[in-house]
Amino acid sequence: MNTFASLGLHPTLVQTVTQLGYEEPTPIQSGIIPLMLAGQDVLGQAQTGTGKTAAFALPILQTLEANADHVQSLVLAPTRELALQVARAFKSYGRDMHPQILAVYGGQPYPPQIRALRRGVDIVVGTPGRLLDLMAQGHLRIDGLSTIVLDEADEMLSMGFIEDIERILEATPASRQTTLFSATLPADIRRLAKRYMKDAKAITIAHKQLTVAATDQRCYEVPERSKLAALTRLFEIEDISSALIFARTRVGTADLAHELSTRGFPAAALHGDMSQAAREQVLRYFRAGRIKVLVATDVAARGLDIDDISHVFNYDLPQDPESYVHRIGRTGRAGKSGVAITLVTRRESYRLRQIERFTRQSITFAELPSEADIRQRREAKLLAEVEVWLQRDRAKREREIVETLIAKGHDPIAVAAVALKLARHEEKQRPIMPIAAPRRAERRDSSRMPRRQNGRAARAPRNGRGGMVAPTSHEQGMVRLTLSLGSQDGLRPNDVVGTLAYQADIPGRTIGKITIRDRQTWVDVQEAYVEQILGRNEPYRIGRKSFDVRRAA
Repeated sequence: MNTFASLGLHPTLVQTVTQLGYEEPTPIQSGIIPLMLAGQDVLGQAQTGTGKTAAFALPILQTLEANADHVQSLVLAPTRELALQVARAFKSYGRDMHPQILAVYGGQPYPPQIRALRRGVDIVVGTPGRLLDLMAQGHLRIDGLSTIVLDEADEMLSMGFIEDIERILEATPASRQTTLFSATLPADIRRLAKRYMKDAKAITIAHKQLTVAATDQRCYEVPERSKLAALTRLFEIEDISSALIFARTRVGTADLAHELSTRGFPAAALHGDMSQAAREQVLRYFRAGRIKVLVATDVAARGLDIDDISHVFNYDLPQDPESYVHRIGRTGRAGKSGVAITLVTRRESYRLRQIERFTRQSITFAELPSEADIRQRREAKLLAEVEVWLQRDRAKREREIVETLIAKGHDPIAVAAVALKLARHEEKQRPIMPIAAPRRAERRDSSRMPRRQNGRAARAPRNGRGGMVAPTSHEQGMVRLTLSLGSQDGLRPNDVVGTLAYQADIPGRTIGKITIRDRQTWVDVQEAYVEQILGRNEPYRIGRKSFDVRRAA
């Protein structure tokens, strides 16, 4: 039998993981732990939920040097939530060893983190931006590092952190051990591994079960402009104890949470622009049941550890099948059933087929509830509540009021009808929104035609050296956009990738060729992400400078 002891772990760690309820190592733990204990660089390809945190945390804890006066291990994570989750795991696994562990991330004040570093820390877990800030200020030194871990490396790269990661890696000693985990291995990840890892051993763990068997997956085809109407109709019909709704952008989460709240469905947004204190408060309220609906982006939801979610809604279809799997895996946990509902437009149907091929499961198309269905549901709920109170017989004061009205000559049935009408008053906050009919498909090539100015076709803009920049991309599936900043503003390619990826909430790998001129920049983006970039309701910002993004054509 494969055991943690057979992997070469110290008895203290074996005892701890046993007490925590781990019976035997997962496949990735069996593959990674012996290699890390031997000092080998490791490239692990595995999804979230495979036990990869313990796979690197346990060997790091075992190889810590006692009474060291420097940071020995560093873990890079893409989000604050994941950094906190990893730090908590280290503390849990190392509870009998008492290592000094610190999580550092943006949105928190610097002084407590600086004080902790001055007192001495063995393991630092953090996001790239805050780690670089502390290094630049001289508070975090990693020149004595023994091990560095890049957790969810593909997610960090898609958020535009590649240059930050390389700066951190270059500040570490050449003798360090490097472990990299990534759900996917795009070209950028492979280049990073080749440049910064030494004879890395690759461990790949396939997902045996891509989705939760107990999850009821349904899909509703609706026009984009009717998604809110569709969502509110489903909220009327579904038995929702708690729901997690995924939207594409940060602005979209806030707008959707507001719209739901004003319609009588209290909701809160979770996005990357929130302070950590606000984020933690929202999560406390959600876990306690004070908020039953949480609206989040994929990035903001990374690392969330919340059980008992009855429904996951894909308000916006995820950009890739793996994200879909991560999303719906948050319902139907611990042997309970769950519901995953996706709203999809007609032109997105091909992406739904991609998801079905990836998961090897079909997603059932269903009909949205009609106005008659919703009215019938509302009346059924009202009658059920009335019958419950009749059985309880705990309306003494209300009975006295009714008797007073009858004594004045009012008809008892009329009194009951008025009382029910008053009870239904809150329904006015929830008007049944109509579902728009699908529009006729617009000509796809119309957006590619040059705009006309004063009756003449607009010329392609000149670049800073007198040459011409084509208004359209030469790469198939790419669309050329223009930014109102250039080299005179100090703009660099990594600024473009990082800003668009983070502020538009898109993967950095979807950004292609970048051409920077004196006062303007052209960037190619995969067509599927163009509307997401252009749909942002506030200006993009780099430092204190804001800029516009438009189609170049």
